[in-house]
Amino acid sequence: MTKTAVFGTGSWGTTFAMILAEAGNETVLWGRRPELVSAINSTGENPDYLPGITLPGSLRATDSAAEALDGADFVVLAVPSQTLRGNLDTWREHIPDGAVLVSLMKGIELGTTKRMSEVIREVAGVPEERVAVISGPNLAKEIAQRQPAATVVACTDEAVAKRLQDVCHLPPWFRPYTNLDVVGVELGGAVKNVIALAVGVAVGMGMGDNVAAMMITRGLAEISRLGAALGADPHTFSGLAGMGDLVATCTSPLSRNRTFGENLGRGMTLEEVIAATRQTAEGVKSCESVLELARKHDVEMPITEVVVGVVHDGMSPREAGMLLMSRSPKPERYGV
Repeated sequence: MTKTAVFGTGSWGTTFAMILAEAGNETVLWGRRPELVSAINSTGENPDYLPGITLPGSLRATDSAAEALDGADFVVLAVPSQTLRGNLDTWREHIPDGAVLVSLMKGIELGTTKRMSEVIREVAGVPEERVAVISGPNLAKEIAQRQPAATVVACTDEAVAKRLQDVCHLPPWFRPYTNLDVVGVELGGAVKNVIALAVGVAVGMGMGDNVAAMMITRGLAEISRLGAALGADPHTFSGLAGMGDLVATCTSPLSRNRTFGENLGRGMTLEEVIAATRQTAEGVKSCESVLELARKHDVEMPITEVVVGVVHDGMSPREAGMLLMSRSPKPERYGV
């Protein structure tokens, strides 16, 4: 039996642990808070992030990293992206030789502008063929309710990608596809959060479907330009990890980033929105690192620029809209 360890008891980490357990793997869920770990083990549900959802009886939780990692074939990382480096540094001594490290995280590290797979390789000291990424239109609550969903499993080693695909394939509930384009899959997951913030702001301001469609489509153009500069496969962005994830995150009320943007668009301050948000909206911090990464590669990302302006630099949503709509006319496919 394959042993899997999932680090992170948030909604997506818990949901993915459910998938692994129900797919027949021995699965351990690590959490940093002993009281939540105890609640998961005693009640069979995660009361903080997935209340009312019954977890598989075979799934157990622990607050011991060493226990979770003991004998693990796959180590799944589902912590907030900006905490990955520090957390992984404390866990790495317990990671078994040969274990595949899997990122569920969708962010770009502040300061280094590194993708999560790059941080994993650097901190854990593992080669790229031992690092995989899972990304797609995967709203945790819907999947936890056993609604059908698909995702992308990316690794530069096709055999490893197929192994992971088999481990998390759960018909008819969860369908993974493989991809060798780790760069494109990660960029799609990270940047769509920024675009979802912009869509949310527009919705909060009372804008209609034309604006949302414009933001989504031009947001995809920004993702594609950045991907091209970093060597990603352009076809990735028309797939589940690109357009699929972008549409789900920008249109669903379950999306944390869209909801965060909506509250900003309604006039709440950043501090007020943060206080009202229980879970991490990755785009709030990653928008700065995404913009820094784009500037390093001379890639123009105007939506990302105004999101940074609204979230971090005091720009009003109305000013942001005026800036975007007042830019000089361009061909639709410029910069690619």
